[in-house]
Amino acid sequence: MMERIPVSSSLDEETARAEVYGLLAALYYAPPTPELLAQLRVAVTEAPAAGGFLEEPWRGVVAAARDLSDAQVADEFDRLFGGVGKPEIFLFASHHIAGFLNEKPLAQLRSDLATLGLARDETMPETEDHVSYIFEVMRYLIAGDDVEVANLTQQQKFFAGHVQPWLPAMCEAITAHPAARFYAAVAAFTQAFIGVEAQGFDMMA
Repeated sequence: MMERIPVSSSLDEETARAEVYGLLAALYYAPPTPELLAQLRVAVTEAPAAGGFLEEPWRGVVAAARDLSDAQVADEFDRLFGGVGKPEIFLFASHHIAGFLNEKPLAQLRSDLATLGLARDETMPETEDHVSYIFEVMRYLIAGDDVEVANLTQQQKFFAGHVQPWLPAMCEAITAHPAARFYAAVAAFTQAFIGVEAQGFDMMA
């Protein structure tokens, strides 16, 4: 993931997009592993996907990884997203769209996932509207082998229905939190990446 990915062809660009979604899914699901943080610290500071808007926020992620220890990043993750009871920041679409967990947005998401032939792994404790699950679905729609499902039309539809309506609000909540340092940088990069994705899909319309 951390290698500079060439974007000389549409296939290369699609690979880069899928890998960014995969990276973000991992970063929001659990504290980054020491191996992942080590990769980030030595990463080139060019953005890992095409788009000039991504260069500066990507540098911010790399810089934050270099500035903080593994323990500091793990503590920050737990402070922001973990803990007993109500977390400081929710990573679930329903909360940001409806104000509560397990609401209509989750039901709609489950319906749309069933249409795509996708279902949550029963071993996963989080509901399907967790940001990491949604990013993994986007990654699959880009990189999956089933062209009936993994295609630009389905990507655009899923993005418009389940990414664009709430991701900016989540990112803004993270960047505004006084305890966010590494994740403020991750959220800024996430928001920039989602903006580039939205522009790309708008060009398809």
